Amino acid sequence: MFLQCLYSKINYFANHGILSEKMTKFVPKLVLLKNNVARKKKELPLLEKVTITDVAAEGKALAKVNDLVVFVPYVVPGDVVDLQVKRKKNHYAEAVAVRFHEKSPMRAEPFCQHYGVCGGCKWQCLSYEDQIRYKQKQVFDNLTRIGKVELPEFMPILGSEKTKFYRNKLEFTFSNKRWLTEEEVKQDVKYDQMNAVGFHIPGAFDKVLAIEKCWLQDDISNRIRNAIRDYAYEHDYTFFDLRSQEGLLRNMMVRTSSTGELMVLLQCKVVTDDDRTKMMEILQFVADSFPEITSLMYVVNNKCNDTIGDLDVEVFKGNDHIFEEMEGLKFKVGPKSFYQTNSEQAYNLYKVAREFAGLTGDELVYDLYTGTGTIANFVSRKAKKVIGIEYVPEAIEDAKVNSAINGIDNTLFYAGDMKDILTQDFINEHGRPDVIITDPPRAGMHNDVIDVIMFAAPKRIVYVSCNPATQARDLQLLDSMYKVMAVQPVDMFPHTHHVENVVLLEKREEA
Repeated sequence: MFLQCLYSKINYFANHGILSEKMTKFVPKLVLLKNNVARKKKELPLLEKVTITDVAAEGKALAKVNDLVVFVPYVVPGDVVDLQVKRKKNHYAEAVAVRFHEKSPMRAEPFCQHYGVCGGCKWQCLSYEDQIRYKQKQVFDNLTRIGKVELPEFMPILGSEKTKFYRNKLEFTFSNKRWLTEEEVKQDVKYDQMNAVGFHIPGAFDKVLAIEKCWLQDDISNRIRNAIRDYAYEHDYTFFDLRSQEGLLRNMMVRTSSTGELMVLLQCKVVTDDDRTKMMEILQFVADSFPEITSLMYVVNNKCNDTIGDLDVEVFKGNDHIFEEMEGLKFKVGPKSFYQTNSEQAYNLYKVAREFAGLTGDELVYDLYTGTGTIANFVSRKAKKVIGIEYVPEAIEDAKVNSAINGIDNTLFYAGDMKDILTQDFINEHGRPDVIITDPPRAGMHNDVIDVIMFAAPKRIVYVSCNPATQARDLQLLDSMYKVMAVQPVDMFPHTHHVENVVLLEKREEA
């Protein structure tokens, strides 16, 4: 690795005429040394006629060859394949399928032209019936192996009625470094157009796969993205270079909603007056071409990353928000707001959480990691009072607005780090909750938060999680005081390995 890096640097200096005459003499010797090292590199084996036996983490499948565990993408249990090992450790290896001898009856035909390259929707090759079965198994395995707590019989996973076009939000990246597919590389030609708008390639942070059609969001998203791309090509717009930090077009976000509203946010790097003029011209093109857009906005981002939490978002046309609707409740969603990306399954998820909470109208409820207050407002009709806590101040402001819009007056919201806000003093001031609903990020709950929950000692805890592994870890910490009474997995993300899970815990009588 050292020799390769050294060779690359010297080669760069030589090509740019900044290598000294003395150093130039060493280049041929270094090339020979580099080639010798490459020849001595141990070739990894080809494993023939291997049967895939199970699914594993990160959307991969699993096989066993003697005592070696092999992780393989884009195959399903029951496939019999030849595997080319790409990486090998003592007890496991990573490989790719290079030949199919038999195809599993579980196998489905992938429907996306970008399947296998963009890195998303890895389970398209697995029938949806089997996807949800393996997601249920994933939840069970995590809760039993990591949580090691007594569990009730699991409820059947709630599958998604929509398995295509189910997302309400997508973000696309503009890049001047288009990823070339294997077929394009084999053609060995120089491509005139290397700008692209699409998704980042896994493992290649500055490369973007040009997306022609994505099946995750309503097709209006594809039409808007492709129209902006074509306009930019035609008018010679610069696409962002992540390494040099140059280029006008950086990122775009499209949000659709259950109310039929449509938001588009364009993110640009603006350095000169000409940059600003070109940004305004492309925004006007979008406004003229897609009158159905109800919220067209832009953000000038001259930072080194695409985050916009600390930047001002400007309205070009329409409103600065859209609305989602659920059981007659309206939820304001701005460009920085968090809202579950599968609106229909979010409704099913929240119904489960409300049912598990067992509210009668007399309860004080704490909603931890409340986000824009969706769950808090959703359950407020059946509670005496709901207190929501969230780290992001903008989200808390949205939560308050959502309560006001819906005429809800029994909610309170607080912004700050959960472990700093939710303290014993906070509970002494606001009262001990009868029910705690918690929906933490993938990392789960901080130990300090769990300690305060134990101090608060609510009758019931409803734990909503997007990561059953960290949820299982937290359940083990709560096990001394709480017993798991119900488990309900919900599939929010078809064709991926991700799964949401809702767990009901009740206080043990002796605790």
